[in-house]
Amino acid sequence: MNNILEQILATKRQEVTNRRTLVPEQKLLDDITGAHTPLGFVSALYQRANQQKPGVIAEIKKASPSKGVIRKDFDPVAIATSYAAANATCLSILTDEQYFQGHDDYLRDVRRAVSLPLLRKDFTIDAYQVYEARAMGADCILLIVSALTSEQLHDLYALAQSLGLDVLIEVHDADELATALTLQPGLIGINNRNLKTFETDLNNTIDLLNDIPPDIVVVTESGISTTDDINRMQAHDVHCFLVGEAFMRAADPGDALAKLFG
Repeated sequence: MNNILEQILATKRQEVTNRRTLVPEQKLLDDITGAHTPLGFVSALYQRANQQKPGVIAEIKKASPSKGVIRKDFDPVAIATSYAAANATCLSILTDEQYFQGHDDYLRDVRRAVSLPLLRKDFTIDAYQVYEARAMGADCILLIVSALTSEQLHDLYALAQSLGLDVLIEVHDADELATALTLQPGLIGINNRNLKTFETDLNNTIDLLNDIPPDIVVVTESGISTTDDINRMQAHDVHCFLVGEAFMRAADPGDALAKLFG
């Protein structure tokens, strides 16, 4: 494997095959019939950005491939409740099990506990996973341009929209951004972390801004940990932030959110 992303995607393809055997797609479609009406993930962020106030996607993440276990004392519902009390705009919940020690039940449990829009943070490569996300209570899915062909990206985006799900499209460079823009999306996330080396550089967001139409909400992802980072982004008219590790390492994640964005 050339990099961790390729390894994760290989694992994910096998995982989807196994899941489809255990839970037929029709079962997911039946579950969707009784599922909640999705909340507006993009609209919540757009409202904050339009007010030039921070729109915070607070992440619930136990571990990562590059850092190992980030938070040993891991209670997703308690973390979500803490974030909600600190006025998080949306929540991001890792559901990948093998590499991030996440679980689908974390999202289901959080859905019952808070009324914020929820992102299922996973490596979505198959329509089956989109149905899963909708059935388990997600309001938004993540599509990573570097993990998909252009055809896959368009098909999964259209499917998500047909199910009432919002989509956070994640890009890392100008070529991926150009591909994402062909969808005329409402939301684009710029990941400051290189998925091949896992190094972060906030300039990655700033360097891509000139190519993004003003009506698209931009989320800067990874590497946001100080007030200076936030001020720097807002000076460039970026008002939405996905923050995970900085909060997960704090004793009280909600308190850390309030202090960073207060």
